[in-house]
Amino acid sequence: MPDLAPLQGKRILVTGATGMVGGPLAAALAADNTVYGGARFSNPQARDKAEAAGVHTVRVDLGSEELEEIPDDLDYVLNFTVSRTNDWEADFAANVEGVAQLMERCNEVAAFFQCSTAGVYESQGHTPLTEASPLGDSHRGAGFQTYSISKIAGEALVQHAAARLDIPTVIARLSVPYGDDFGWPAFQAMMIERDIPITVHNDPPSEYSPLHLTDMVRSLPYLLGAASVPATIVNWGGDEIVSVEDWSGLLGELLGKQPVFAHDANAIPSLPLDVSKLNDLGFHSTITWQEGMRRLVETSHANAS
Repeated sequence: MPDLAPLQGKRILVTGATGMVGGPLAAALAADNTVYGGARFSNPQARDKAEAAGVHTVRVDLGSEELEEIPDDLDYVLNFTVSRTNDWEADFAANVEGVAQLMERCNEVAAFFQCSTAGVYESQGHTPLTEASPLGDSHRGAGFQTYSISKIAGEALVQHAAARLDIPTVIARLSVPYGDDFGWPAFQAMMIERDIPITVHNDPPSEYSPLHLTDMVRSLPYLLGAASVPATIVNWGGDEIVSVEDWSGLLGELLGKQPVFAHDANAIPSLPLDVSKLNDLGFHSTITWQEGMRRLVETSHANAS
């Protein structure tokens, strides 16, 4: 039975440490662990922000295989690096080949965590997606030409490397991540304030399984405990399926503004997750989507009515 206590006293590398998800996650874990934040750190302010949160910064660039600063004796590697430039060569280098090189470099960890995405699935409309659901290019129409395909390829190479190198590995297909001051809902709150239309698919409602940062951190011991050879694949989302329309409606209510929606057949389609496998590991989310949206507004929009 894995140790399901909160991560504490571990040596953890979080790559993508300047990203929307990797940054807040690294900062949250740094409170109780020795966390190394890996990124290119081309912006000195991003490095300063990470170090102010207690994260030890190291230059890591999966796109060019710059891994020399990664320390030894790590317990876990959490890979949150993602490239979405729509340049096929660059995105395959970072999202596929670079991940394999990272596993080669860190081949003695207790577990390797690959953050994948629900965007690897072909939408089944409003039917929740299980880990066995068909894969597809769900993001191309919305302008992310390389995203789904490179993440699918990344999963395949991670599975191969896990078996070849005998590294216990878990691949987590993340739905909509957000926190009190980041994520898709935070961006949409800004759009509501500025009367900018929020694009949704023309097969409403646009349903997903958002997961708050608090529950992302809480779920990590369960997911790392499930790491195995061959790699384990788990849907990573909250217990509640909710639509962009519904959470934007609540954001608008809290902000005293009416959200405006623009329907588009090319928008990202519904990708609700069946999280039964995650639940079977013993994890259930605790932050309801309503509480999460209220916290977001209270934190980022203190002047809201």
